[in-house]
Amino acid sequence: MANQSITTPCQSPDHGAAFRPRVIFADDNAQFLDHAVQLMADECDILGTVSDGVAAVELVERLIPDIAVLDITMPIMDGLDVARRLRADGVQTKIIFLTVHDDPDYLREALDVGATGYVVKQRLVSDLPQAIQASLAGRRFVSATPNLQSIGSGENP
Repeated sequence: MANQSITTPCQSPDHGAAFRPRVIFADDNAQFLDHAVQLMADECDILGTVSDGVAAVELVERLIPDIAVLDITMPIMDGLDVARRLRADGVQTKIIFLTVHDDPDYLREALDVGATGYVVKQRLVSDLPQAIQASLAGRRFVSATPNLQSIGSGENP
């Protein structure tokens, strides 16, 4: 699903009201990936989707999206290693993890590799749009689950 037409813009203080962020999605669960893309299709330019970490690195480095939404648990290369690789290569794309891991240890590791967002998949509908807006505004977003509350949500990185 590349180059989808978008009608409703995201707003970003840095880019103005008409800005639509360019986003890629990486998740090995095709059904969940489709759901996430459909959810954000009216707010973002979806540049593409992939199902493994190596393909995610290649897509991000080729297209340089504003945001990469990555699953943590993917084949070949996990999302955390994707983020490490992108940072090592100097890519400044903002990273939001979209994961089943409602676990403070994974959250800490995600923040350590430079993530601006951490969304638990069970909270996709309510949290992913907020995470994208927060990332665009230079803020961190963390799903507010009981397990993750000790780390904090909405704080600056």
